[in-house]
Amino acid sequence: MPSDLEIAMESLILVFHRYASKSGRDGTLKRGDLRDLMENELSNFLTSQKDPAAVDKIMKDLDSNGDGRVDFEEFVSLVVGLSVACEQCYKLRMKELKK
Repeated sequence: MPSDLEIAMESLILVFHRYASKSGRDGTLKRGDLRDLMENELSNFLTSQKDPAAVDKIMKDLDSNGDGRVDFEEFVSLVVGLSVACEQCYKLRMKELKK
């Protein structure tokens, strides 16, 4: 039986490839693919952004090799950054609950 972490990693891989396969080139996300992924899978994060160009800025930041596409390694940096931010919020919430 897979562990929670193994299930989470598999889910991350499956979600990425579900959207990456839409563009006809497996393994990368075009701007529209990334927008769809974020709207469907990270909707709470996206709606909290005040900037309507947030996806475009994220795409530019993620596309480290400048090819106009986001591969899995580039995508993982977004997930890591959001996870770190969420974990910091979690720690603050736990600290407040202990007061």
